[in-house]
Amino acid sequence: MSEYQTILYEETDGVAWVTLNRPEAHNAFNDQMQRELRGLWHGLRYNDDVRCIVLTGAGDKAFCTGIDRKETMDQGVAFTTGDRMTGWLSSPWMFDDPGDNIGPKSCRLWKPVIAAVNGMACGGAFYMLGETEFIIAAEHATFFDPHVTYGMTAAYEPIHMMSKVPFPEIMRMTLLGNSERLSAQRAYEIGMVSQVVPGDQLRETVAWVAQRIADAPPVAVVGSMRALWAALEMGRQQALSISDILTRLGNEPSALEAGQTKFASGSREQWRLR
Repeated sequence: MSEYQTILYEETDGVAWVTLNRPEAHNAFNDQMQRELRGLWHGLRYNDDVRCIVLTGAGDKAFCTGIDRKETMDQGVAFTTGDRMTGWLSSPWMFDDPGDNIGPKSCRLWKPVIAAVNGMACGGAFYMLGETEFIIAAEHATFFDPHVTYGMTAAYEPIHMMSKVPFPEIMRMTLLGNSERLSAQRAYEIGMVSQVVPGDQLRETVAWVAQRIADAPPVAVVGSMRALWAALEMGRQQALSISDILTRLGNEPSALEAGQTKFASGSREQWRLR
C-alpha cells in the first residue's frame, strides 16, 4: 500500500487495520483523508491477502467526528468548483456526497469491515459506520449527530445508520443534535453496537473477532455478507429469490471439501460465549 498522510495501515494474518489518523482534529475527515480512503477501499478490492478489515480511529477521544468543518466552511472548500472531493458546484442539484469516497460499500469493497469505536462518533462518521458489518465499542464511546444544531439538514448520515438503528432512535438522535449523546451501553441495548468492552480491551477483542472471520473461506464469507445486505436493502422475498445464485457462487467445492474433512475429523472451534 502507498504511504498515507491521514490514515495508518497495517496487515496481519489476513486482517487489515485501517486507522483514521487525525487525532488533533478528532479524526475528522478532510479532503486528503477522503482521497486516501477512496484509494484504500478500491485497492483492497484487489488485495487477496486481506480477508477482513478493522476500521478505527487514532487515540481514545474520537473514532471520527465527521467532516472537517474548519476546512470545508472556514476556507470555502464546500463551495469550490475545483477538483475537491466534496462540495457544491454551480447548482444545488450537483452536490458531491462525501460518502461516495469514504464508505467501503460505496467504494464497492465487498469484504467484511468491523468498526472499533474508541470515543466520539458523530455526523459524517455514520457514512462509514453504516457501511460496516458490525460495531464493537469501547465503554466510553458516544454517538450523536450535530447537523441540526448547526443549521444543517441531516440526510445521508442517518439514512446510512438505519441499517443498524431502530427508526425512533435514529430520529431522536437526528433531531436532538448536540443536545444528547448515545452511550455505548445504550447503543448496545438498541442493537446498534454488538459488543461493549473496556477501552484497553478494544483492540484485543476486535482482533480476535477479525481473525476468526479472516480464517474462514473468503468466498463463503462474502457470499453470506451479500445475502444479508440484500435482505436488508431488497426485502425478504426479493433476497430469497436470489439466494440460490448466491449459494451456488459462494459454495466453492474446495472450501466445502475442506469443511467436510474438518467436520469428519471431530475437530471443533474453541468458541467463546458472549
